[in-house]
Amino acid sequence: MRFSAPMANLLVAYASKHGSTTEIADAVAEALRDAGHTAVSFEAGSVKSLDGYDAVVLGSAVYIKRWRGDAKHFLRAHSKELAQMPFWVFSSGPTGDPKDDDPEWLEPPKIMARAEELGVREHVVFGGRVSPDGGPMMRSMAEGMPEEFRDRRDWDEIRRWAASIAAELGPVTD
Repeated sequence: MRFSAPMANLLVAYASKHGSTTEIADAVAEALRDAGHTAVSFEAGSVKSLDGYDAVVLGSAVYIKRWRGDAKHFLRAHSKELAQMPFWVFSSGPTGDPKDDDPEWLEPPKIMARAEELGVREHVVFGGRVSPDGGPMMRSMAEGMPEEFRDRRDWDEIRRWAASIAAELGPVTD
């Protein structure tokens, strides 16, 4: 289904712990703007209303099968509005050797079930980043991981996904 307005006003809301998910949300918003839509990105916990937005992208870092609290709260607090508008979801988090990815850890099943009940258009998982600047635990994880597996974010994949959202919303006309 294509969106009928000449330009969509999109909110990209996110919950991040060490900044990796923030960077993904910002890249999604930028790609949506590049496609001609209006898009802003804000921390999910700072969003009080969805008034004025035509569509939403919600993203969260995943730690131990759990979304960040602000993203879970956003989904609950805005469920009525989300059920009435196009929205998409992304999770970020897997790092390390991709062959070791455990599908059970990629997305929290209860949250994804709730998003599906509300009519989410799509949910995807993007690789995450482990930074040695994230404190003692993150530093230890980063030091024990080959450098090529510390940042698994695929910027081309992220931009392609955002472009597919823009395409689903329809071409921008004046």
